[in-house]
Amino acid sequence: MRLRVVYDNEAKEGLERDWGFSCLIESADRRILFDTGASEAILSRNMEKLGIHKEEIEIIALSHEHWDHIGGLSAVLHPDAKVYLPASFTAATKKKIERNAAGIIEVSGPADIIPGVHTTGELGTGIKEQSLVLDTAVGELVLTGCAHPGLDTIMDSARVFGNLGGVMGGFHGFDRLELLRGLKMIIPCHCTVHKREILDMYPEEAKKCEAGEIIEI
Repeated sequence: MRLRVVYDNEAKEGLERDWGFSCLIESADRRILFDTGASEAILSRNMEKLGIHKEEIEIIALSHEHWDHIGGLSAVLHPDAKVYLPASFTAATKKKIERNAAGIIEVSGPADIIPGVHTTGELGTGIKEQSLVLDTAVGELVLTGCAHPGLDTIMDSARVFGNLGGVMGGFHGFDRLELLRGLKMIIPCHCTVHKREILDMYPEEAKKCEAGEIIEI
């Protein structure tokens, strides 16, 4: 399995950075895009530079309905794509997706998406959000959008699929950094407030996140 960061606050040379997040999951011949960043134009240009074609994306999984995660959606919707989203998304967003994609799958509880890729289900009491859980050789890797329900809550929910091996994505204001101890892979992206502290505290396990980054798992 391979992860490619397509959209992030930071970017490698030749790619564009912007406030938002998007990550492509490549498993065998399956392609899942997790979130779509804020801008259709920036997402499209970064995908072009990375050699990613929207027709190759079989599934689009959206973490939550904030614009910096669904703003680029129109750039990747196509008639063969299925979209997994929290059931709490507004009717207007659902209708827009249904008009431009193969259909939507509303997520409420934990479920499998494809073999090796799962959803935590819709979490949180304020901002509802789903995270993905990926099977890896070092344990389950949790992939988050912004972690609004709390990274600790998301990690606890992900353990239904197995022992945790890592976390990646936006961690928001999560500051119980000691809870990351024992993980093999820690990749703070996008909105993570304590990014520098995490990189300093876990120099061997933590890795910088930026558009263009490739993670083999």
